[in-house]
Amino acid sequence: MKPTQILFTDVSSQTWIEKVHLNSESHPEFSKQSDWSVDKRPLHGGPSEGVDLIEVNNGRLKLNIIPTRGMGVWNGIFDEIPLGWNSPVKAPVNPALVNLSERGGLGWLSGFNELICRCGLISMGPPGTDDGGNPLESELTLHGRIANTPAHFVSVELDPADGGWIRITGRMTEGMLFGSQLQLESTLETQLGSESFTIRDQVKNVGASDAESELLYHINVGAPFLEAGAQFAIPFEEMAPRDPRAAEGVTAYQTYLGPTPGYAEQAYYFKPIADEQGLTPALLSGREGGIGFLVEFVQAKLPCFTLWKNTQPEAAGYVTGLEPGINYPNFRATEREQGRLKALQPGESYEAEFKISILNNSDSVDAIRQKITKLSQQSPSVVHESPHPRFS
Repeated sequence: MKPTQILFTDVSSQTWIEKVHLNSESHPEFSKQSDWSVDKRPLHGGPSEGVDLIEVNNGRLKLNIIPTRGMGVWNGIFDEIPLGWNSPVKAPVNPALVNLSERGGLGWLSGFNELICRCGLISMGPPGTDDGGNPLESELTLHGRIANTPAHFVSVELDPADGGWIRITGRMTEGMLFGSQLQLESTLETQLGSESFTIRDQVKNVGASDAESELLYHINVGAPFLEAGAQFAIPFEEMAPRDPRAAEGVTAYQTYLGPTPGYAEQAYYFKPIADEQGLTPALLSGREGGIGFLVEFVQAKLPCFTLWKNTQPEAAGYVTGLEPGINYPNFRATEREQGRLKALQPGESYEAEFKISILNNSDSVDAIRQKITKLSQQSPSVVHESPHPRFS
């Protein structure tokens, strides 16, 4: 049986479905399972007014996708385990209310509360003035614009193959007259009854001139995976702290504090190692090892990895970031000097892919830990005790 396509949004044809509920009653041909659903609805009230939300339920895993905010994933739940973090920003914020230039270019933070959001596409990293590249794009704000860019196309695919797959695809375009024109096409897919989902992205230069691009996935995890004594693991060739503050904790980068008053964020840059399939596993596991949050990314497409530790008090945003990217979140001029920007000719594109799995027992957590240990034996895993010019 062929997949069924349902168009939610298409600005070019003025197609718009405000509210819809897809399930086994509306599409009995899709799957024999009856506990799946896809719901689209608008949010109302306060800063969420005008934000679209798509809830995908594969029978065990529920995810809330926000087309209005660059197809980010707000939060989710798996077998009663919450996915996400407790941000001071409590609800999805309409991008129209986010002034990226305010507070010295840190306005991006006023909408930041997602489990997954993208940083890019033209720039990401700290704000400032970059004299390289297009002069109209020299004034940079924190982490770029794509996370606050609404999708102009959104569709759902119900594919009955292998027991059933749900795929949500969105397209966003970032650019301006006389500036870069980059299009992101993103697809999130999950198999019915599974503990995982995959995101596949393509970034394409749809303009008439050469363009630079940066991309990092801010994957943000809080409790119950993050707690005092939680552990992080990744196989790597080389690692360095981002700055002197991160260097203070470099010997304990793998272990987390509980919520800590006065804590200042730390970030670590990794050159990861991939397995025989080309995947790098990055694991956050609870103190007792009974649950784990696993990110597996295609290392050839996402060659850089950043670990962000932000163990502030809960009310301030107790969170850690597992962040694969095409580059590191340094200032754009630094990444250009290091040759890590993507230089795209007109019509040229690049792809990125990663998978997130929820591990809800010690056996599955131990299996990934053992895999990471084995992969780590392929390299001496050099740890720089201070910032290194190759990384930052």
